[in-house]
Amino acid sequence: MAERQLTDAALRLKLLLPAIGSSGDVHPMLALAIALQRRGHRATVLTNPIFQELIEGQGVGFLPVGTIDDARAAIADPDLWHPRKGFEVVARRAILPAMVEVYRHIERHADAATIVAASGIAFGARIAQERLGVPTATVHLQPSIIRSLVDQGMAGNVRISASQPMWFKRAFFRVADWVLIDRALKRPVNAFRATLGLPPVDRLMHRWIHSPQLVIGFFPDWFARPQSDWPPETYLVGFPLWDGGHTPLPSDARAFLEAGEPPIVFTPGSAGATMHRYFRESVEVARELGVRAMLITNFPEQVPKDLPPHVKTFGYLPFSDVLPHTALLVYHGGIGTLAQALKAGIPHLVVPNGHDQFDNAWRIEQLGLGRSIPQTRYRARPVVKAIRAILGDGEGRARCRDYASRMDSDAALTRACELIEGLSLGRCAPTEAP
Repeated sequence: MAERQLTDAALRLKLLLPAIGSSGDVHPMLALAIALQRRGHRATVLTNPIFQELIEGQGVGFLPVGTIDDARAAIADPDLWHPRKGFEVVARRAILPAMVEVYRHIERHADAATIVAASGIAFGARIAQERLGVPTATVHLQPSIIRSLVDQGMAGNVRISASQPMWFKRAFFRVADWVLIDRALKRPVNAFRATLGLPPVDRLMHRWIHSPQLVIGFFPDWFARPQSDWPPETYLVGFPLWDGGHTPLPSDARAFLEAGEPPIVFTPGSAGATMHRYFRESVEVARELGVRAMLITNFPEQVPKDLPPHVKTFGYLPFSDVLPHTALLVYHGGIGTLAQALKAGIPHLVVPNGHDQFDNAWRIEQLGLGRSIPQTRYRARPVVKAIRAILGDGEGRARCRDYASRMDSDAALTRACELIEGLSLGRCAPTEAP
């Protein structure tokens, strides 16, 4: 009887899914929304209108957060991918502007059947959980956002390992919060909380961002081993893979893939709009190696005008269709692109700029699936050397195929849905205003 009651309750759920960021941040949440609707729920994604047509085209509800001009301004900011300045850009242009809008959407649309599943930087969802008592799951797409004083992996471009003394690791995160994170976020977040009668919070990215009810890691435990000091309610479900539904591969891209040897793909990510040097060096790499290459970017004005005949530029392409037919991916280390490369079973050359990308690159190297070269050192000569080593590593290619067999997007989404449905058994108590 209890199982039947849970099923009946789950069928009535209304899901609100705030997603802040670029395609790599929004696509997994859209995949989750689609999976939830297939289980009989109503799902609505809260994100920038630049994704509205895509989301509504999948039959999923949409609520706007910010404007298309906001998204374009963030993408065009030259500091977005700076190793040190990038976080301030994300805070100023994405996290803080979205906070109040996300909260107000939840306040306006939540009812007794509502559950929120929000990306970690959707602060408005955490505040709504505290103030309104809406059951909420935090969904983290990458392991670097979950801090650990045991073994963090990479914090930015700094290794935080189990062998380092605890005093150093505590001091490192405290200084990072004081100098960078709380300096950008604390005052405006607490000012908004005060208008709702909520007490101030400190060190927002340390523990507060995680829902005390449920934290879902959209990555597997073989990619990031759970640490003993992670939130106890954390569950790792695996990578969800979604890159545009069943959009046909454009004919020019298909023809290029079929015209010769598997090419190397170079891409700085969907939001990489200020990567002129990356493309200039990448073209020189393809020229020196004499290989076929695909340059994939939403901003083709970055690409040099005179390309060798074996190098072609393409706009956005569904990586699930492209990557299985390629030899190597040279990319920024975004978690969504990384997951697609894992599924394709091809080796990686990661070129991290900032944010979670250094940690993702480090984990790829630890698994023996490729190498990394920071964007600041991305030059044709060392890249050519690295690519030759990667392509000549037969054992590495075998490991890529092995890990590809471990990828199960459907299982990841099913487990995430089950965990979210479990929140329907009870609602958290809101924080009373004084």
